[in-house]
Amino acid sequence: MLKVTGRIEAMKEAEQNTTEEKINEETVPETEKTDTAAAEAEAQAETAESQENTAEPAEETAQEPTPEQKIEELQKEVSELKDQYLRKCADFENYRKRMFREKQEAFDYANTNLLTDLIAVLDDFDRALAAGVTPEGEQVADLKPVVDGIKIINKQMRGLLEAKYNLSVYGEKGDLFNHDLHEAIATNQGPVAEPICAEVYLKGYKLKDRVIRPAKVMVQMPDGSVNAEETASTEK
Repeated sequence: MLKVTGRIEAMKEAEQNTTEEKINEETVPETEKTDTAAAEAEAQAETAESQENTAEPAEETAQEPTPEQKIEELQKEVSELKDQYLRKCADFENYRKRMFREKQEAFDYANTNLLTDLIAVLDDFDRALAAGVTPEGEQVADLKPVVDGIKIINKQMRGLLEAKYNLSVYGEKGDLFNHDLHEAIATNQGPVAEPICAEVYLKGYKLKDRVIRPAKVMVQMPDGSVNAEETASTEK
């Protein structure tokens, strides 16, 4: 009886051990599978990270130009700047030539308006001279028409120069001598209180406020016989 009971217990114990071994066999593969999957995932992450790190320097290397490319770009830039410089030089040279030509033309034809007006005066002189000659070419006995025509021309010309060109004439006999306006070509002494223009040989001309030709005069200097104060009181 005892033997049978012992066999039964031994058989139960053997079955229990077999069941535990099966459980252990089933559990171990699942754990190994989990560990393997984790390892594979970690390896894939490391690979991806490594590829990203490798790609970034590659992109940086692709963006950075090589020395040859830099030299080519610099040469291209130098060529463009040289072309711009040559164009600017050509434009400036054309501008300089044009300004020189315009300046020369302005200098050559500056008196066009004046000469155009003087041509009309010459026409008047031609008509005045023609009045002193008969149709047969002989000089007329009475030159009064010629003299009258010259007087008219003189008046017209003075009016033209004064009104259009601001040219004024001065210098009359008896004017007080002024070193800034008159040029003394001769002197004498007389009964005057101050130097005066005794004779006017050539009249003076002023363009606006500037003297362009002083009047050429003979100056009469005081001889001491007349006092300036007496002359002033006499004039009063």
